[in-house]
Formats: sequence, C-alpha cells, structure tokens
Amino acid sequence: MKEKSTSTHFNRLRSFRTGHRERLRARFNTGGIEAVQPHELLELILFRSLPRRDVKDLAHELIHDFGDLSAVLSAAPSELRAYSGVGDSVITDFKVIEAAALSIGQSKTKLRPVLQNWDALLSYCRARMAEKKIEKFHVIFLDKQNQIIADEEMGSGTVDHTPVYPREVMKRSLELSASALILVHNHPSGDPSPSLADIEMTQKLKTLAESFNIVLHDHLIIGRHAEVSFKNIGLL
Repeated sequence: MKEKSTSTHFNRLRSFRTGHRERLRARFNTGGIEAVQPHELLELILFRSLPRRDVKDLAHELIHDFGDLSAVLSAAPSELRAYSGVGDSVITDFKVIEAAALSIGQSKTKLRPVLQNWDALLSYCRARMAEKKIEKFHVIFLDKQNQIIADEEMGSGTVDHTPVYPREVMKRSLELSASALILVHNHPSGDPSPSLADIEMTQKLKTLAESFNIVLHDHLIIGRHAEVSFKNIGLL
C-alpha cells in the first residue's frame, strides 16, 4: 500500500508540474512578455534547461538574489553554479540568450546613423555593460555617416577603475578609418556620476582626436539603473 501511495503522489506531482508548464507557455504564447512576470519568463527558459525539475523556486531565488532577469543572464558562471540545479546546460542557455539579445541590440543600432537612433544605442549599451562586475571601457567607432564601424573593448580594470590609453584609441581609430567616436564605460557601483579621472581622460582623448580631425560625440557612463551623457551635462 505504501509503495502504491508513493507512486500515486509522484504521478500527481508530475501531472501538476506538467500542467503548470503548459499553462505558463499558453499564457506567454497568447499575451507575450506583458502576460508574464520576470520570474515566470525565467521559468520558461529553465523549462528547456531542466525539463524534469520543478524550477519555480529556483527562478524566484535567482531573480531575488540578482535583482532582475538581465542580471541573472549576465551573471558569471561561478556565481550561477552556487545554485542547486544550475550546471553547464543552464549556464549555456543563459549565455546564448544573453548573446542573442546583444546581437539584436547591436543590429538595431546599425540600421540608422546612431545620432538619429540614440535610444537604441542606449538600450544596447545598457544590455552590454550595466551588469558587469568590473569596469569596462568601450569605444564605438563611426564612419562619416555616423554609422557604426565597430564596438570594441579598449580597457578592462577593477570595480572602480579601468586604464585607458588615448593613443591606443587613436591608433585603432586610424586603422578603422573612423571619423567619429562614442566612448562608453560602466560603473559597477551603480552610480553613473563621472569621476574627476573620467573627466580628465575624456578631455585628453577629445584633444587628441581633434588633432586627427576625429569628432568625439559623447562619453556615456552606464550605471545599474541609469546612465550619464557627458554631452547632456555640458562636459563635451
């Protein structure tokens, strides 16, 4: 009797789990992203990675600990492995989705000159850099029509500093025949306010760029939930 009771309980649990997955998929297929909560969207991803496990609690835990879905997907593998059930399959799926989102964002920024497509550029920069745990310095190289030639990392540092070498930026600009630049770096602290070092480096790079007839359009600092434009606050 005990064996039969255990088997019945297992079957009911499996049936409930299957029903929950089907209902959530149906709600998403009908209403899209507006019809689901962030933890439910993460559940939908985890359904594929962990087809035989109840992932509801795991999705809640990840969203709670990291803050939002973007932070979960961009988290370091070492951080993710600390959670029971998160292994190579889950991490690979997360990183594929993160890469796909970045690729879509980058494609959108290339459709039109960036100065006419500023919101798409900001969205792309947020997705690429807002969740980084150390400072990264990127340069977006533009042609004469202000369309993107390349977005390249030109520096990587610590939680509150990254070395930037203006001459290396200029060397790469000339190699790419760039006519204009947009500088982008993140502040892992979450506060996008420019430091004195940020301001001084930007002015040095602007002066050097002008000597090569290259325009520095802006310097964006990406924080956790906000960003600062040097141009908008009068620093360029």
